[in-house]
Amino acid sequence: MKKISVLIFCLAFLLLAAFSSRAEFAMLPVTKFTPADILSGIPAGWKLDKKKGLPKVEIKKENNQFFLYLKSAGDSSFGLQKEFNVDVKKYPVLCWRWKANKLPTGGDIRQSATDDQALQLYVAFKPTGFPAMTNTPVIGYIWDTEAPKGWSGRSPQTGGDKLRYIVLRNQTDQTGQWFTERRNLYKDYKKLFGDVKGGEPQGLTTGLQIHINSQHTGNPAESLIGEIYFSADPRDIALAEAAREVKDLKISAVKPPPPPRISAAKKPIITNVPK
Repeated sequence: MKKISVLIFCLAFLLLAAFSSRAEFAMLPVTKFTPADILSGIPAGWKLDKKKGLPKVEIKKENNQFFLYLKSAGDSSFGLQKEFNVDVKKYPVLCWRWKANKLPTGGDIRQSATDDQALQLYVAFKPTGFPAMTNTPVIGYIWDTEAPKGWSGRSPQTGGDKLRYIVLRNQTDQTGQWFTERRNLYKDYKKLFGDVKGGEPQGLTTGLQIHINSQHTGNPAESLIGEIYFSADPRDIALAEAAREVKDLKISAVKPPPPPRISAAKKPIITNVPK
């Protein structure tokens, strides 16, 4: 009986180890903020991207976890960007945690004069043609104020045709509360860019950017974001489908602006998110 118990224990341990290994293999971390980041101010592997005003960026600790804190005083637009290459067909789900402490009053992605958000998470893809500056698809997941959840469309800013958004959160969501997001990025791309080469990414992603802005409305914004990772884990895929706000993504009937200002550099990253 003792030998059987030991055997069962060993088998259970091996199964658990194998499952953990598979789960680990199915996740591709983009960032996990650490205590060392507090000293440097800017997390390792990320670069500050200032569009306007004075950036306020910190690493904060809550419940023994570290998060990126962004504050825009009403006159600034800035973020952090990072080069990152991943095949979204293999790792389709983008996962992250975020919290808005203060939304910019009157912020609304649908109009360029009110285009302010508490937090935006951008993913840039390989250019779909030449020149790269006018052919770089970018998806932005945003926490808006006024725009309805599920709204999707092109950026209202000049040159925003290939910058396309999905509003995930707005003022109906509780401020000061953490929300976990899981988006099937590959499926979102296919629907948002169905008019570009059949909606198929032309290669790996080129970079990510975390951004905040409040200069259009002049009203302050404040937010935090936590660990970001790509996943092929069936559990994350299932949760992404179950949690989707948008049943049928369609590009909003907005007249396409002139060519986008988002460009792919020699080492492509997101370099020109509209101000």
